[in-house]
Amino acid sequence: MPWEETNRMEQRIAFVVRALEQRDNFSELCREFGISRPTGYRWVNRYREVGNFVELREKSRRPHHSPGRTAPEIEEEVERFRKRYSWGARKLRDRLWIEKGIDLPEITIHRILKRRGMIAPEESHPAATHRFERKAPNELWQMDFKGEYPLLSGHCYPLSILDDHSRFLVGLHGLPNQRGESVYGCLIETFERYGVPESLLMDHGTPWWSSSNAQGLTWVSVRLIQQGIRISLSGIKHPQTQGKVERFHRTLKAAMKHRGLPETLLQWKVALTEFRNEYNAIRPHEALDMSVPASRYQPSVRAYNPNPPEWEYPEGALVKPLNSQGCLDFNHHRYFVCEALAGERVRIEQATPYLLVSYRHMYIRQIHRESGRTEAFVTPRSSE
Repeated sequence: MPWEETNRMEQRIAFVVRALEQRDNFSELCREFGISRPTGYRWVNRYREVGNFVELREKSRRPHHSPGRTAPEIEEEVERFRKRYSWGARKLRDRLWIEKGIDLPEITIHRILKRRGMIAPEESHPAATHRFERKAPNELWQMDFKGEYPLLSGHCYPLSILDDHSRFLVGLHGLPNQRGESVYGCLIETFERYGVPESLLMDHGTPWWSSSNAQGLTWVSVRLIQQGIRISLSGIKHPQTQGKVERFHRTLKAAMKHRGLPETLLQWKVALTEFRNEYNAIRPHEALDMSVPASRYQPSVRAYNPNPPEWEYPEGALVKPLNSQGCLDFNHHRYFVCEALAGERVRIEQATPYLLVSYRHMYIRQIHRESGRTEAFVTPRSSE
């Protein structure tokens, strides 16, 4: 389903709505959703207990008491050694054993330092210990901007689009801004040349992520979803999630510095085109056993559709379009849903006292019919 990924929260809501309607045999309903009867009753009872679909999330399994937690006096020694040596957990582990006979796992030391606020932001990004890649081209593309470069007039914002499996640069564009219109124009150009990927991995940045709604939807991400593309989002403050495109950006930065930074947007576009051709077809890649990305890439069989078909909601579903502000007009009332979905058709399910609004497969909003209060359903981030 095209918002990464099929969400347990979505399944719970759908199950509870069906169970409350009491039109299905409960045992058969549980089998349909692949859960046991006790699990089914647990989620129905959870809803009845809290009276709110938004709260149908997993409760934290973290214990209220941690009997195995490191003794305070040992934590004090870890802190003292950190202040003395300013080392990381790996080096501190050896020194604690040599000087004090304290034997702690590296991860325990790191957690102690983190709890005590002794980990700087640049140290909080754990290094990748394994190299992951998709099994075939176009299963996943990674997309990101590479900084802001000053020009004689204005700025250049390089936009990179990299295939995860082959490291092939399907797109490398020099843009004058980071607006959605500029980015989506490059995406269309890329899709028309190489087809459409199964999934796109991006960070929480403009213009594909918005902080104004819980799902992070923008009109750009909605257009991607309409192409059947799954949207994956990297973890906040975890650039290693997009490791391949981040590593590519270091290569790009070094190459541009060696060549001499262009001074006009046209010069940037020429330089990026030349570099892209070199990177794809000439420069050997260590992760590819010294082959070039072009040797492992082939275009997607999924063609770009400039006029994607309407989403087919279940037969008999109540479907209404949102207005130009992303609001729902229902029974002489107006409720806000999502500005990025302005003009889109959404499904309305009535589960007293709530209206549940979904777009395609995604639950978007819970509306309390009496108070008019609306709450967003938050879709979990991917952990690609």
